[in-house]
Amino acid sequence: MKLFKTKKAPTTTESLTRLKETLELLEKREAFLQAKCNKEVLEAKKFLKLKNKRAAMTCLKRKKIYEGQIDKLYGAQMTLTTQIGAIEGAEATMRTLEAMKIGASALEAIHKDVTLDKVDNIMDDIKDQMEVADSLSMAISQGIGEPIDEDELEAELDALEQESLNDKFSDLQYVKVPSKLPSTVNLKVTISDEDEELRALEASLAV
Repeated sequence: MKLFKTKKAPTTTESLTRLKETLELLEKREAFLQAKCNKEVLEAKKFLKLKNKRAAMTCLKRKKIYEGQIDKLYGAQMTLTTQIGAIEGAEATMRTLEAMKIGASALEAIHKDVTLDKVDNIMDDIKDQMEVADSLSMAISQGIGEPIDEDELEAELDALEQESLNDKFSDLQYVKVPSKLPSTVNLKVTISDEDEELRALEASLAV
């Protein structure tokens, strides 16, 4: 039979709260002792003015005692500050690890039904469907009717060009030039009425 019950370990929050409360108490104690030190200095100066060296020395001794207590409090404060920082750092690390664990579980759940073979099959299906889409697009773009023979069109175009050349040559008139020309060629010049009037006017002016 156990006479003493085992105390439950405090939580992180409880530990931090207790440490911070103790640190605050030590800081208040330090401020109190520092005020007493300052007071002893003032008392010592007062006794020195009164030429009471022994009383002044007693004040300085008390001041020295207070300063020793302040030094001890400072060491305790540094220890508490270090512990608080360590606990807060450990808590942050644990929370980070828990978050990472939750993230890993979420990724595992997402990838549970996804395998490399399934991904390959999906990609193959996508490629097949893209090929089907391309085939449909080509079929639609071809339109309706039989395909046109380009070579046949070229031959027909050449025939039309040859026919056009033949038509041009047929329109030309060839004149037969006699082998012997007459020695005298009578040229009949037709003078218009206007030319006759112009000559008559020039004759009248010359008179």
